[in-house]
Amino acid sequence: MMKGYIKLRKNALDILNSKLSKDLYYHSVNHTLNILKVSNQYLRREKIYGYDAKLIRIGALMHDIGFTVSNDNHEEQGAEIAEKMMIEHGFSKRDIKVVNGLILSTRIPQSPHNHFEKIICDADLDYLGRSDYYEISELLFKELKAYSIIDNKKDWNKAQINFLEAHKYHTEFAIKNRQPQKEKRIMELKKMI
Repeated sequence: MMKGYIKLRKNALDILNSKLSKDLYYHSVNHTLNILKVSNQYLRREKIYGYDAKLIRIGALMHDIGFTVSNDNHEEQGAEIAEKMMIEHGFSKRDIKVVNGLILSTRIPQSPHNHFEKIICDADLDYLGRSDYYEISELLFKELKAYSIIDNKKDWNKAQINFLEAHKYHTEFAIKNRQPQKEKRIMELKKMI
């Protein structure tokens, strides 16, 4: 299993590095590595080790790999890619089901069904309640602009307010430590429009 994880991780990062569009300023390899890092922080805090920790790490690595195929329904695409890769690396059907659940739970609006899915959802949108919010949000604006989804800062700020207000954190840690900062971002953004 350990060997399988290490090979799978290398394989996933190779795919992300070679196949992601250069216009994906936000949904880049850096985003995936950041989610992996934040997931590892959750694993340490919550004392999740061994096999379960590996599955959560695989979910973090694979949660946006579907962007290598399409920007639409990338979670479904990612679940299919993860399944193929996990079969190649000798993972069980149960493992694949867990990882697919992790990937699909990150679809917006997020819908986690268990504790592991809550962790990955909060890791994915951790930045909403961090001090680097504006820096990361700027990458998403640049990406959406490149795909002609949004074209000006005023519309972007309105969209961000709606998104932040609709978003909910799921884990105790994020509710306590990220939600208050996210509330501040909403107030700041409202002053900008």
